[in-house]
Amino acid sequence: MARISHPGEPHGVGLGQRLNWLRAGVLGANDGIVSVAALVVGVAGATTNTGALFTAGIAGLVGGAISMALGEYVSVSSQRDTERALIAKESGELRDMPDAELEELTQLYRDRGLTDATARQVAQELTAHDALSAHLEVELHIDQDDLVNPWHAAVSSAIAFTLGALLPLLAILLPPPEWRVPVTFVAVLVALAATGTVSAHLGGAPKGRAATRLVLGGALALAATWLIGTLLGTTVV
Repeated sequence: MARISHPGEPHGVGLGQRLNWLRAGVLGANDGIVSVAALVVGVAGATTNTGALFTAGIAGLVGGAISMALGEYVSVSSQRDTERALIAKESGELRDMPDAELEELTQLYRDRGLTDATARQVAQELTAHDALSAHLEVELHIDQDDLVNPWHAAVSSAIAFTLGALLPLLAILLPPPEWRVPVTFVAVLVALAATGTVSAHLGGAPKGRAATRLVLGGALALAATWLIGTLLGTTVV
């Protein structure tokens, strides 16, 4: 069956890959912004030494990017392994009990509202064309030509984390010492509002609520680490 697409509709092979790439990218950027901002603001609460801030920021950026990439790779690899196992299982069932699988597909279309005769005809025609694809799409919601790619997710996440982490790193290093923390707070909260809006758009969720959650959470993280850094700097340094 030929795919019919219209402008603006997210149809076609590769949609799962693109959404996976975008999801990993948005999450990576958000994590890079928050984790590195919290780290450098905490250090800034203890010291104004530029070298210490730079070292802490770079360490957080490199370590976080590697951690995010590894986490995404493991997570998406597990998802892909599960999808492949389901495809193999369905393929075996089609080979060993085709009549039962045809009846199952027919019932799935009945459950979607088709009449008995129409459901049977659709099931038979799809089975004759590509039985495995028909079952994967209707029964398991899997496209065997569009499985998630762990490398795409890992690379996307690492790059996004790095780009996100650069924002608080530059914000804490470039201004004069007395402006470092306020500038970083403002830059980070604006960036979190933006990533929250993008994330909500991708997921079809309310944008204002998502952005507000991220901004409040980020503000809490920055305030907490700055307070801890200030207390430790006063006590220890």
